Amino acid sequence: MIAYKFLRPGCIAPYTGFRWPVGEWVDAAGVDACREGIHACSVRHLPIWLGPELWEIELDGEIVEHSRKLVAPRGRLVRRIEGWNDGLIRDFGRACVKRTRERVGFLPVISGYVFDADRLAGLGRVPLAAFAAARAAEWCDGPAGYEEERRLQAVWLAERLGLGPFDWA
Repeated sequence: MIAYKFLRPGCIAPYTGFRWPVGEWVDAAGVDACREGIHACSVRHLPIWLGPELWEIELDGEIVEHSRKLVAPRGRLVRRIEGWNDGLIRDFGRACVKRTRERVGFLPVISGYVFDADRLAGLGRVPLAAFAAARAAEWCDGPAGYEEERRLQAVWLAERLGLGPFDWA
């Protein structure tokens, strides 16, 4: 199965510090979300896991979907998604701010999220700007608003990066 994985520069896993070899299979001792296994995400969960490098990863074995992530017993990095770069990251942040501004306008209390998203995007903290946009949507429209904003973020990313399949369920 093809999935996606955000890494720090140099193919470094953000939580474990593991340096991923490109093109080589990596086997995990077991599959237990957040403890062991090869963790990745589907297209629809890209906005949750943003990081400096985006890689296509092939997962093998019994794949478990758990709380917005995929976990498998083996995986290998296939290719770096070169379109995920500083320019696109900035554009994504601006798109999140624009949608938030359009959704929230000047509603008291909630308009602070527009300020936060804009400030965070301007500082290059785009993952937090995207989260602020989703939280603003949640304040406006409840949990469905949060999910819809994250879906719109994933669609934006997938379209610009040419990723698929589009599993928006």
